[in-house]
Amino acid sequence: MNIKTAEDIAALADSASSDLAARRIINKAYRAQDESHLWPIRGRFNVTNRAIRRVNAIERHNGAMRTLEYCYAIESVMSEIVNSDI
Repeated sequence: MNIKTAEDIAALADSASSDLAARRIINKAYRAQDESHLWPIRGRFNVTNRAIRRVNAIERHNGAMRTLEYCYAIESVMSEIVNSDI
């Protein structure tokens, strides 16, 4: 599998016709390369979906992020989830 970086995924979304379309492209790209099932966090949840939901909540509170910023936020939250002591 060819893992895309945040920059690669943001570049895919740059051609989107709207912010919502860009979010959908980004979310789909992250879900496509998700490997949560290989290393379940106590077998309870999908890391990518949880990270996307958290970033969306942050956006609702603080306002919309730019495309690359959104990608970085997802990766940061995924890292936080995986490395935390649940």
